[in-house]
Amino acid sequence: MSKNMSHTAGLDIGTSRVTCIIGEPGDGGHVSIIGLGEAEARGLRKGVVVDPVAAVESITQAVEEAERMGGVEAEEVAINLSGSHIMSFNGQAVVAVSGREREIQYEGNGHNGHGRRSHYGNSAPLTVAGRDREITPDDVRRAIESASAIQLPAGREIVDRLPQEFIVDDQDGINDPVGMIGARLAVKVHIVTSPVTARQNVINAVNRAGLVVGEMVLEQLAAAEATLTDDDKEFGAALVDIGAETTGLIIYQRGAVQHTAVFALGGSHFTNDIAFGLRTPIPEAEKIKRNVGCASSLNLTEMERGELVEVPSVGGRPPRQLSRQILCDILQPRAEEVLTHVADEIREAGWEGQLSSGVVLTGGGSLMNGMVEIAEQVFDAPVRLGYPERDRFGGLVEDIQSPAWAAAAGLCLMAQRAKSAELRASASQRGTTGGLGALVSKFRNRFGGIF
Repeated sequence: MSKNMSHTAGLDIGTSRVTCIIGEPGDGGHVSIIGLGEAEARGLRKGVVVDPVAAVESITQAVEEAERMGGVEAEEVAINLSGSHIMSFNGQAVVAVSGREREIQYEGNGHNGHGRRSHYGNSAPLTVAGRDREITPDDVRRAIESASAIQLPAGREIVDRLPQEFIVDDQDGINDPVGMIGARLAVKVHIVTSPVTARQNVINAVNRAGLVVGEMVLEQLAAAEATLTDDDKEFGAALVDIGAETTGLIIYQRGAVQHTAVFALGGSHFTNDIAFGLRTPIPEAEKIKRNVGCASSLNLTEMERGELVEVPSVGGRPPRQLSRQILCDILQPRAEEVLTHVADEIREAGWEGQLSSGVVLTGGGSLMNGMVEIAEQVFDAPVRLGYPERDRFGGLVEDIQSPAWAAAAGLCLMAQRAKSAELRASASQRGTTGGLGALVSKFRNRFGGIF
């Protein structure tokens, strides 16, 4: 296999399965998908590595499958950050602008810079300097670092800082303040934290699989980058990523991340309910959920409600037959519980009634019949399933048109953007600012050119 340095890989390490997408730069800035791979996940529990050897085997299997399909060898991957141990909050800070002073020069040719006649005639150039200064990437970096300078509990670290808004003097709602004039620069930042050991154990498992971690991105953030439109982010949307053992929430408003949360509930709880309620083995309960499970009785016709489902028993007992209505009566309360936890979080965060674009469901747990309908009742808002946007991906894009591939697709997309930004930054900053703009460049480019 070739070592094409231009390709990127997204690796979604979930509790039930590991998915990998390999892509390369396509026309119009999108990612052309050339390889896909997936494997049953082992050695993980609620997003945390509990068996390193088993986790490495699952990662290796998924990546090698994608490599064979794409005919390339992955070396660096972007991976997801997930787990109920993740905690996030908002911070803000104000710094004095320390960039160069503003200078306005009128050339001594009798005209000002706009082609109009200057009353200074042909005198020497006039320079007007004031206390206001031009904002530089260094000012932005200092502001973000000041907003992130908080006391963390022992054993926790900041894993991501997502700028929400910049304020120059009294002017708010600014996405990118570099080049503007002002005396004070304020920033509001969403800060994501994780236990050091949990994050490092995932990275170690990827390293032991022969790969280097280039980016580590909050899972629901990656899913949002693949599925949400610019209008969704601007006018307000909540993305709910339902995994096997965790459910992630991310809220966008005014083009930025406003709130995130992770809940220790997911698709495996539906499976456990079936296994316990119908007294059937876990693997059989999973098959029943996938094949005939429904979270809303309103989605079943009268005929479907009476359909019989064969349920294997334990202890050598003969299988039984139960109606789909009984199965739905088991699944619907759990669906309502999971989504109610998310709705409560949205309300407590102060975003209830402000999500004009509604709610988007991603992750394998969202695929069960009736989830969208139950979500619309719980959230009292429009709800849709989130699929990777076709205008951002090419190649094998049809093969990933499922909410279950959203996070892996977003990771591959963000890795491609980061690589492109790195090339641009190294070309423009070589021999000048060095690493000064690296942090700012990362924020500006990882989300498609905006903060």
